[in-house]
Amino acid sequence: MSATPARILITGASGCVGQHIAALLLRETDAQLLLWLRDASKLTAVPADHPRITLLVGDLRDPEPHRAAIASATRIIHTATAWGDPERAQQVNVVAVKQMLAAADPSVLEQVVYFSTASILNRDLELLPEAMAYGTEYIQTKALCLQQLEQHPLAQRIVAVFPTLVFGGRVDSSGPFPTSYLTAGLKEGTRWLWLAKWLRADASFHFIHAADIARVCVHLATNPHQSNPEVGQKGAVRRLVLGQPSVTVNDTVKQLCRWRRSWLPPVGIDLQGWLIEGLIKLLRIEVNAWDRFSIRQRHFVHEPISPPERFGLVSHAPTLKAVFEDAGLPHRG
Repeated sequence: MSATPARILITGASGCVGQHIAALLLRETDAQLLLWLRDASKLTAVPADHPRITLLVGDLRDPEPHRAAIASATRIIHTATAWGDPERAQQVNVVAVKQMLAAADPSVLEQVVYFSTASILNRDLELLPEAMAYGTEYIQTKALCLQQLEQHPLAQRIVAVFPTLVFGGRVDSSGPFPTSYLTAGLKEGTRWLWLAKWLRADASFHFIHAADIARVCVHLATNPHQSNPEVGQKGAVRRLVLGQPSVTVNDTVKQLCRWRRSWLPPVGIDLQGWLIEGLIKLLRIEVNAWDRFSIRQRHFVHEPISPPERFGLVSHAPTLKAVFEDAGLPHRG
């Protein structure tokens, strides 16, 4: 690495993960931070007027006003994303990524940490064929972008990180960091605990706190980059699934009951396929092809996973109990 301070560009800098990364870099490094965001008023975890912070206000789809800043970046941490509208998802999740990399200076840029989603990978961190076949516009564009990055001239400088279920912020939206969608849903989810505790599901998943995502990203961005060192990975782009050891759905319900001081019945109804279909119809839940694939998949687990401990670091929230505590989830409704 250069003896001069790094210049680190963070896209999506006003989001939950983006602000955790910016705050940690500001606190623990001497890096100059280039924060690309659409609304500066949403920046709450770091001071916008800090001498080491430069705000790049604007849409990711229009890099022209910030071309000089992009070209000056020694590291890029790309967290920005879009979903919902198919055209916007394509423009932000695919086209804008290529435009940003084209604006970077290959003689200056040392590394790109590119954010995707673990949903597009199978257990062995390979791209799921179903992601392109059944995925939503978000899933499909993330899968397409990964395919294109593997063929990009800068591929050997790219680390693709794939967060699992992301917690972060407080359920009451207090505190300096924005609340992730999953944490925001915790309080609403507990209202259905009376029903969930009578059901049993053969399913499992990984989760990760935004602070732990930041810890891994800061480690990557402050150490010399090397070409893909992962055993068994064939592509040029290094793939890291960010998650804690998997937990089962049944254990999650059990831990929620314990946290909420709610009685857990010793037996429950197994959620078989026919019963799930019945509940979907009864509750008039809209499901798409990707939802149905996810229901069949049941176990969204990966090997290896990359929590902070994989890099000799310490997790902020290694357990669901720690997640509930950090989120300020009430013990009672």
